[in-house]
Amino acid sequence: MQDKSAPEEFDVVIVGRGPVGATLANLLGLCGVRTLVLEREARTYHLPRAVHFDDECMRVFQTIGVADAIVQQTILSPGMLFLDASGKMLLDWSRPQTLTPMGWNLSYRFHQPDLEDVLIGGLARWPHVTLRSRCDVFALDQDETGVRVRYEDLSNGRLAEVRAAYVMGCDGARSLVRRFIGSGMDDLGFHERWLVIDVLLKRERDDLGDYSIQHCDPRRPATYVRGTGTRRRWEITALPDEDSQDVAQPAKVWELLSRWITPEDAELERAVVYTFHSVIAQQWRNGRLLLAGDSAHQTPPFLGQGMCAGIRDAANLAWKLGAVVRGDAAPDLLDTYQSERQSHVREFIELAIRLGGVINTKAIEAGLAAGQARENAPVKLEVKKPLIGPGLGLDDLPLAGHLAPQFVLNDGSRGDDRIGYRHVLLVKSAATLPSRPAHSQAGINILTSDDAEGIGPWLREHGIIAALVRPDRYIRGTARNDTELDRLFAAITPPTHVPSAA
Repeated sequence: MQDKSAPEEFDVVIVGRGPVGATLANLLGLCGVRTLVLEREARTYHLPRAVHFDDECMRVFQTIGVADAIVQQTILSPGMLFLDASGKMLLDWSRPQTLTPMGWNLSYRFHQPDLEDVLIGGLARWPHVTLRSRCDVFALDQDETGVRVRYEDLSNGRLAEVRAAYVMGCDGARSLVRRFIGSGMDDLGFHERWLVIDVLLKRERDDLGDYSIQHCDPRRPATYVRGTGTRRRWEITALPDEDSQDVAQPAKVWELLSRWITPEDAELERAVVYTFHSVIAQQWRNGRLLLAGDSAHQTPPFLGQGMCAGIRDAANLAWKLGAVVRGDAAPDLLDTYQSERQSHVREFIELAIRLGGVINTKAIEAGLAAGQARENAPVKLEVKKPLIGPGLGLDDLPLAGHLAPQFVLNDGSRGDDRIGYRHVLLVKSAATLPSRPAHSQAGINILTSDDAEGIGPWLREHGIIAALVRPDRYIRGTARNDTELDRLFAAITPPTHVPSAA
């Protein structure tokens, strides 16, 4: 009989209920993992923070079944233009308005409180996922069998504890979980103070435009971002001799905004100075403790990839945690999380720093080199998503580490909705798969040209007969022949016994 005084037990405790923590909790809900989310605050933070996400993030939101609710609260972004002090365009980063191979648009603008409300509301679908607000975690003690998580219930001042097999730190730049991991930070060298101003328009100002504008003015670099509805944002550099509190006072804010808008045009929602950082945690895992989102990495905002990186962390990690918790994989599978994600996020941060060099005019040529020069036209920027780093051991096969496209099924629906958050094998026809024990034992989904006619041409284009796609939609490996096909099946065949130690 269980001791009534024994603490509650969970498979995973997530510290932090922001977009990354809430996305991770929804994915773990899909995986059937007993999950507890502990959040210090009582409710969603009401002011805007992140304002952009991409097609890959929307694909994750689709996976957890909330994309249709989220897309209603977004607007499509036409892209970003970099202008010099005279208004001449230096860099053209326009985004296509057509669907990408991910099945979604390339760039969305959103209001973070709206997004968080949808993600948090989605948790109610999972009976094995619990959310507790006003709970401030203060201690993590791990041993061979799990982690003791101690926290204060701020609603009544009582101390409480639970046990978990694993603890995820989605608790931001000042992460407590990172301190318990003992990780240092690699500094990529970008630290600048910027005044972030959010306003609500009182009247139409169509002349402000839908493009994000980077004003690359050496006197005072600035960014303009069109938000949803009447929301508009300016980010303006704070000069070295300016006090952070003084520059955020309304009189000074309106002085800085005067080249664009006046108090007759808009009301101030917020003005605050942030220091934009570029850092990556050296250690994302220590035994049963792991990091995701801002607790693992922070980037300047010039690529709009800060929150996106955290959503990718969640998508990469949740299926691995599920496999380990179920006993389908050894705990060292979790080491592939950092090896795959760290180099990916570093590449994005380094590009954001290069674009920052264009905006603050300290390294314009180096930043423009990231794009494609065109005769008698501004440099054109097209950002290619990096490959994930080495991890699961099929990196020598074609397309390994690339994102797989989302195929439209023959009935018009999206392929991911059929697949779910699981592995899938893409093949031209079932005849490609002679009966082999590995196939039936692996129990993976199969998608053929009978399901989506685009699969056959895509396979031929890349000279392959099959592709194994992971739950996070990255290609684990491909096969050009039967021998390589057997390798794919062997890679996901559950072992007969997996040790349970972390």
